[in-house]
Amino acid sequence: MDMQYTQLGRSGLKVSRFCLGTMNFGPVTSEADSHRIMDRALEHGINFFDTANVYGWALGEGITEQIIGRWFAKGGGRREKTVIATKLYNEMGNWPNESRVSALHIRHACEGSLKRLQTDYIDLYQMHHIARECPWEEVWQAFEKLYNDGKILYAGASNFAGWHIAKAQEEARKRNFMGLVSEQSLYNLKARTVELEVLPACQDYGLGVIPWSPLGSGLLGGALKKASEGRRAQEGVQQTIEAHRPQLEKYEKLCADIDAEPANVALSWLLHQPAVTAPIIGPRTLGQLDNTLRALEVKLSEETLKKLDDIWPGPGGAAPEAYAW
Repeated sequence: MDMQYTQLGRSGLKVSRFCLGTMNFGPVTSEADSHRIMDRALEHGINFFDTANVYGWALGEGITEQIIGRWFAKGGGRREKTVIATKLYNEMGNWPNESRVSALHIRHACEGSLKRLQTDYIDLYQMHHIARECPWEEVWQAFEKLYNDGKILYAGASNFAGWHIAKAQEEARKRNFMGLVSEQSLYNLKARTVELEVLPACQDYGLGVIPWSPLGSGLLGGALKKASEGRRAQEGVQQTIEAHRPQLEKYEKLCADIDAEPANVALSWLLHQPAVTAPIIGPRTLGQLDNTLRALEVKLSEETLKKLDDIWPGPGGAAPEAYAW
């Protein structure tokens, strides 16, 4: 199947409709397997990879970035073919300025990511969360410095509210700075709160939306079937399944009726949403990656989209119409 591409928000940057998430690289997936998955992703035409300096979950180590860096170092055009996105915000140490988005931490965090990734620039540098205590004059001045030094090409956000996006963009506009080109949000059939204000803000300001957890932590990936096969045996997972069993039964029946895997239906639904650039897929194995790409072939009719809305209702559209006349 041919990979599809789109521009990242209002930028001229072309990215694949799926973004390869790397959070499993290290803790769950071995380095050798991680390298194989990244190679396979390029073979499939996926050119957009997402990571974060804290992935690997060893304080200050940046294990996942290191794995990617050693993959880049193999050469063969790996770095040149890849649009690499990473993030800063969370703790990289116990010292006072080793987290958040102060100018000092932005500088140190970027230098650390560049070293671990074995590259001299980051394509998309994202704030992993909003830091309300940091003035935008400070944040954008620090990002402009990185941009002017050629260390980052684009700036992105993650887990911002709609008004945070508006404030960030208006402050960037005052500085004649491009500001944000993307927002990475929790978005899936089950979690649709962002439709109220985040998605409208992104569309108005020209930000590409990069949904994380597109399968709702596996709930939308055929959870009932997998539970019956013993693949979802953990108590917490079982409790979540039971809490949503009526919806899941209708959902998985609908997927069966249209002869599509539940995971691929959930991903295809996101691809049908006008604000979405590329859902983040986080395969643990080569097989999972190959299976995920079948979602590109799933075309959802208007009737099916309406049925999905009935099973997994959103907030009612954009605010304020969602709750007012």
